[in-house]
Amino acid sequence: MSRFAGSLQAFGSVFANPRVRNVQIAGVGSTLGTWAYGVALPVYAYHAGGARAVGLLFFARFVLAALAAPWLGVVADRWSRRQVMLTSDLLRCGIFAGMTAVASAGGNAYAVYVLAVTSTVVSVAYAPAQAALLPSLVNSPDELTAANVVSNSVSSVGMFAGPALGGVLLALSGPAAVFALTGALTLWSTAFVLRVPRDRPPEPGERPHFLAELTTGFATVLRRPALRVVIGLSTAQTMIDGALEVLLVVLALRLLHSGNATLGWLNTAIGIGSIAGAVVVALMASRRRLAGGFAIGLLLSSAPLAAIAAVSSLAPALVLVGVLGVGTIFVQVNSVTLLQRSAENEVMGRVFAVLESLIMAGLAIGSVVTPGLVSWLGPRGALIAAGAFLPVLLLLLWPSLRRIDAEAMIAEEPLELLRRIEIFAELPEPVLERLASGATAVTTAAEQVVVSRGEAGRHFYVIATGRAAVEVEEGVVARELGPGDFFGEIALLRDVARTATVRALEPLRLYAVERDEFLEAVTGHGPTLAAAENIVTSRLPAGVLPG
Repeated sequence: MSRFAGSLQAFGSVFANPRVRNVQIAGVGSTLGTWAYGVALPVYAYHAGGARAVGLLFFARFVLAALAAPWLGVVADRWSRRQVMLTSDLLRCGIFAGMTAVASAGGNAYAVYVLAVTSTVVSVAYAPAQAALLPSLVNSPDELTAANVVSNSVSSVGMFAGPALGGVLLALSGPAAVFALTGALTLWSTAFVLRVPRDRPPEPGERPHFLAELTTGFATVLRRPALRVVIGLSTAQTMIDGALEVLLVVLALRLLHSGNATLGWLNTAIGIGSIAGAVVVALMASRRRLAGGFAIGLLLSSAPLAAIAAVSSLAPALVLVGVLGVGTIFVQVNSVTLLQRSAENEVMGRVFAVLESLIMAGLAIGSVVTPGLVSWLGPRGALIAAGAFLPVLLLLLWPSLRRIDAEAMIAEEPLELLRRIEIFAELPEPVLERLASGATAVTTAAEQVVVSRGEAGRHFYVIATGRAAVEVEEGVVARELGPGDFFGEIALLRDVARTATVRALEPLRLYAVERDEFLEAVTGHGPTLAAAENIVTSRLPAGVLPG
């Protein structure tokens, strides 16, 4: 609860920084427009060509986005991130203007479909660029954390406010009006991104190679059973999300016999359920075993569809659809954490690029298969089939999922010792767990030298029990260390020889973290690197801590 309260207090510091504030306000327009547009497009496609048109349109959007996602994600590391965001926004403004013109004039629906597919592909570049740009705009590690809190809050609110806005506008006018609104909101985003300072693009020699980035990620997933299971089940869940794009339209217009606005309310219910699910997930954040939460999410994100098949009025449908939103958040949060625990840090970005690509593919498959299910089994039969899909798959893969939890269990002592060190105070829990899992227990006798001044630094150490002396010069004790104290960070961070000798005053029990693992964790997280550098800078001149 104290961390939650601190996050709320940090909102003020984020909006006090005009550079970060402009990015967040731009995100408001982009998020609202995306979700409002997501309500209008399936309604337009349904009236133009029925459930089959909805399915094929979403299939084309998600397949091409799946192919583009890994490549466009790397673009954010090769060019100016601000420019990538601006280009994405400006292209979408033009696309939505074209969609508005065609829909208003009653033009060819296929022109709208082509523009919609193009918009989805272009939009894939925006989020990675924004996430990569934020660290260069903040003034402190705390402000970066607060900025991420605000970004997540904007996404959650947009998840229900956008569909509600789109649903109301659909009821008052039609899809063309929502397309126009989305274009205006995207233009809003563009105006605020323009107010963000220019960032320096990487030099040609600093740019990653596309092919190496992509192939390594896929090879890692194929090689690791834990990654295959989590990503496979996550992809299956997004197939249900893709099916929902069709099933919600069918539910609103054929089973509930309601107007266009009903689809907006159903999407709003999913958004509200997602926020409720996020609260529950936050309360469960400290749990070590995540397979159960992941499994619950898989069940909640699909099984209610079977129950929806039995309803004929809006109120119970809204409740059940809201439960789907709860389940979706459970899946997203727990799957990401499981992947963070299971993938090595050096390939994690590429693993998540694989996940993003397969999520889009899952959405495409779900959206294109569902119209056939509706034609074959009828609307209610299709709902039942979709609701049973994940429970059956989960039953088959549950033993493999449980093994992931067992492999990820961390010894409590090294984890607690590392957690109390100020360097790691801001380090994400999954990264901290990986450090603890790789820590090696070391014991020494009294008077034994642990590290010697002038030798190469290969480990970071934290003391569990016992006392040690720091000798900056031979025989001259500068300081004593006890349980919870640490040493070895200076040589690792500054790439220098040990600056002091550490000798055991009594038998010691320590945990040693390998150089590469320590550096990957610290340098890969902005707030943690800043904290470590502050400690090194403050202690080096005094010469009282070992390297």
